Amino acid sequence: MTAVPKYRRILLKVSGEALMGDNGYGIDVAVVDRIAADVKDAVRAGSQVCMVIGGGNIFRGLQGAAKGIDRATADYMGMLATVMNALAVQATLERMEVPARVQSAIPMSTVCEPYIRRRAIRHMEKGRVVIFAAGTGNPFFTTDTAAALRAAEMSCDAMLKGTQVDGVYSADPKKVTNAQRYDSLSYHEVLSRDLQVMDASAVSLSRENRIPIIVFSIHDRGALAAVLRGEGRCTIIQEQAASG
Repeated sequence: MTAVPKYRRILLKVSGEALMGDNGYGIDVAVVDRIAADVKDAVRAGSQVCMVIGGGNIFRGLQGAAKGIDRATADYMGMLATVMNALAVQATLERMEVPARVQSAIPMSTVCEPYIRRRAIRHMEKGRVVIFAAGTGNPFFTTDTAAALRAAEMSCDAMLKGTQVDGVYSADPKKVTNAQRYDSLSYHEVLSRDLQVMDASAVSLSRENRIPIIVFSIHDRGALAAVLRGEGRCTIIQEQAASG
């Protein structure tokens, strides 16, 4: 990687499902190791990194609500799942000698820090990775929205979403063989075409704060480093972009 990355401060959004690899549930240690190694490369190259990790590999609020659990309670359960994932990533990063801090929107002082904006910024300025857990701390909001919110609060240069594929497609490329892949899109195009990159509130919040959303494959080792160099295969969502 170059000494000066294209994006100085980034928020990396990773789904909980990405952590379980080929398993049907839980955390695949090998996958967490690979993601942490990519984050380490980004930090070593000079980027300040914060993260939001979903909890779908352990519990999803919507699924719990569908099975009869009160929706707000189910969402709180999902938030707790994100704390477990955040602690796992923190432990892996620190094993790789990358200092990391978990900040939870739901205070739980025995295991992690409470979310404090100025403290989080200071951690990143000192080269620490900050992992934001428990979403926004409120039910009915997704971790996508939490990621957009934290990216805005941290004044990030970009929000990177690590997904199962190498960008945004017109349809699921695993199901539709001729799905069109986009190199770039505008926020409006994402919303009007209902491309479901992130939920509408997350895209709108990113647009309001002029934070580019970069979608890439979290499963390709080195993909994060390539994106930070401005070279990686990805889809960039920003204002006034033309679809490609």
